[in-house]
Amino acid sequence: MPGFVLAGTASSVGKTVATLAACRALERAGRTPVAAKAGPDFIDPSHHAASLGRPSRTLDPWMTGEDGLERTYARGADHGDVCVVEGMMGLYDGDVSTAAVAADLDLPVVLVVDATAGMESVAATALGFRAYADRMDYDVDVVGLLAARAHGGRHEEGIRNAIPEEMHYVGRTPPLDGLDIPDRHLGLHSGSESPVESEALDAAARHVDAGELLSLARRPRVDAPPERPAGPADPADLTVAVAADDAFRFVYPSVRERLAERATVETFAPAAGDDLPDCDAVYLPGGYPENHAADLATSPALSTLAERAAEGLPVFGECGGLMALGETLTTEDGEEHAMAGVLPVSTRMTDGPVALDHVGYRARRDSLLAPAGESLRGHEFHYSAATADSDARFAFEVVRGAGVDGANDGVEEYRTLGTYAHFHAESGAFDAFLDAAAE
Repeated sequence: MPGFVLAGTASSVGKTVATLAACRALERAGRTPVAAKAGPDFIDPSHHAASLGRPSRTLDPWMTGEDGLERTYARGADHGDVCVVEGMMGLYDGDVSTAAVAADLDLPVVLVVDATAGMESVAATALGFRAYADRMDYDVDVVGLLAARAHGGRHEEGIRNAIPEEMHYVGRTPPLDGLDIPDRHLGLHSGSESPVESEALDAAARHVDAGELLSLARRPRVDAPPERPAGPADPADLTVAVAADDAFRFVYPSVRERLAERATVETFAPAAGDDLPDCDAVYLPGGYPENHAADLATSPALSTLAERAAEGLPVFGECGGLMALGETLTTEDGEEHAMAGVLPVSTRMTDGPVALDHVGYRARRDSLLAPAGESLRGHEFHYSAATADSDARFAFEVVRGAGVDGANDGVEEYRTLGTYAHFHAESGAFDAFLDAAAE
């Protein structure tokens, strides 16, 4: 499937709106675009999915490895015929940058530049980013420019006329009402909470040249990587309960797909009062349990979960799931709420981010997610801090990242495990979890 990367000069330059407008322009041209996100992110892909009605996959070589990156990209072809990859931060920022993702897949880069207060300088910025590619140890092909928050007329003309011949102008996103996405801790509001207005997107898409974008798009270096082994479990033989509501919303599409390939998935909404369904294992994703702490404290699902966990039911909680499995959760206003009480850990909300990074772990012993000695990679992003009891057992040594206390993550009790880390399906963690559930 051909594609291209929409990369920014920095964070908050309008990449998400540019991605949505580009996809809308491609739809108006009769194509079926799919979106993807470079780097670990749940929120931007939720806007892609809300606008397109198709899953948006996470492309992160740190979490997936090169084969997993290629498999994840290739699976998008099940839903469309051209891929628009939204970058993270600035093009060259981070150990696992947008530039690295583009180079690994051999996709061209269209640079999104905030043109609010510039004209010719917008083109100069793009040219500088193109020239900087020569300093990289890998090939980065910056081929085009999309001017974000640019007016028409003389403003656009000044940008277009200044672009060098070796770069292509693909259009602009205008500064329209309805294109702004409100934010809070952990980033923007999700696509289900505050979707970008469809009429505003239609208006913005009229200023994006779909034909120019399609002329730049190209197929990745490997278009059909080998499939990941399916694993021993028959979906009919295994039921996994997955929490799915406003408190537990951060799930990669690849994880949903992996679980469905190997198990029957039953979703439930603990914050809305659902009880735990009959199941062979439970997965509590990350999300915003702090915004629903009072509801979770009285949820029958958490009471049932505590009983089933003590009986040996395999339970995995990621970030918000870890918080819900602990003893107490203290909200930002200082209110303490009882949680499931399965894991010997309590969490409290903080004023700012405690951790935002890719993580690397080494398994201390056999656990739900990895055998002893195996390495796992994921990412963490949380505005909470955890305090574990002195006798708490940890499954993982932190090689990179913060974890629970800077040195450990993966609090264990019974066959329940909670981590601050989020994992991609290609990490192997969920295959190990499903294997344990099938025992």
